Amino acid sequence: MPRELSLAEIFQVGYYWETKILLTAVTLEVFSALGGKQRTVAELAQRIGADERALTLLMNALVAMRVLNKDGDRFANAEAARTHLVKGSPQYVGHLLLLHDAEWNNWGSLEETLRTGRSPVSRHVFEADPELGAHVLSVLHRIGQQSGPALAQRLELDHAKTLLDLGGGAGTNAIAFCTTYPDMRATVFDLPQTLTVAERTVKEAGLESRITLKAGDFNADPLGGPYDVVLMSDILHYQGADANAALVRKAFAHVTTGGRLVIKDRFLDQSGTSPAWTTAFAVHILVNTARGRCYTVSEARHWMEQAGFELVEELEQTAVIQGSKRV
Repeated sequence: MPRELSLAEIFQVGYYWETKILLTAVTLEVFSALGGKQRTVAELAQRIGADERALTLLMNALVAMRVLNKDGDRFANAEAARTHLVKGSPQYVGHLLLLHDAEWNNWGSLEETLRTGRSPVSRHVFEADPELGAHVLSVLHRIGQQSGPALAQRLELDHAKTLLDLGGGAGTNAIAFCTTYPDMRATVFDLPQTLTVAERTVKEAGLESRITLKAGDFNADPLGGPYDVVLMSDILHYQGADANAALVRKAFAHVTTGGRLVIKDRFLDQSGTSPAWTTAFAVHILVNTARGRCYTVSEARHWMEQAGFELVEELEQTAVIQGSKRV
């Protein structure tokens, strides 16, 4: 039986103060302005264009949050901030935090969304702000480089020659799969503005001859193929159930006989209360997409079986499902 929350823990969950302090510091480029040096508040205020008295309060809070260090009247980045929050660092994740800050007002509409059932947005921020979206994709690409090869190996695709990475973003999975399987060729299908990032990452990987970039709307446009494997990675939660069912049917038509559809997403269990992180992510999707939601494994399984896929199985709990097209 899970332990009951204490009053202090309830307050910790309920207060959003530290979240907004950190997001604002990233927006003001506090960490980048500090870089690898120690600076006074007066020096920093001049560099970023801030009020010295107000900035002092923010800086002290960041010290208490352990992202800054303080020595006398001088502040410096803690190691985690130097690694992840300074622009130019190979592991910079600030753009992902800027995305969350851009969604701040949407979260402020959560009560209205719960009362009306209507999201406050008509377009995802990736569409509304393509430049920010491109930066975020670059961050997600770096993170995905760690998990992509493991997924490719787990699927055991030695006999597959062609892959469609549907809604493939920066091409992270296509690169991982082609690197794991030297005889495989891949197509990354996504919106034109998204593929500008994929073009760079594919070139950096030296895979231009094996990975094709195909621009379009995967719900409306031809997908090409057929393909031995169709991969849908983290795209279903951005759409409604009817659109997803139709997309799975479309995928079936573009899979070779004996081929596979692999769906990787953030699924909920049948109760809807686990995994814990995904339950909160489901609320995030509610207020930050027009029609998206998090689905259960059984819903995705139903779409696949209705489309004609067989041997539908959950390869990774609440994360990866695959089905085959009968030979």
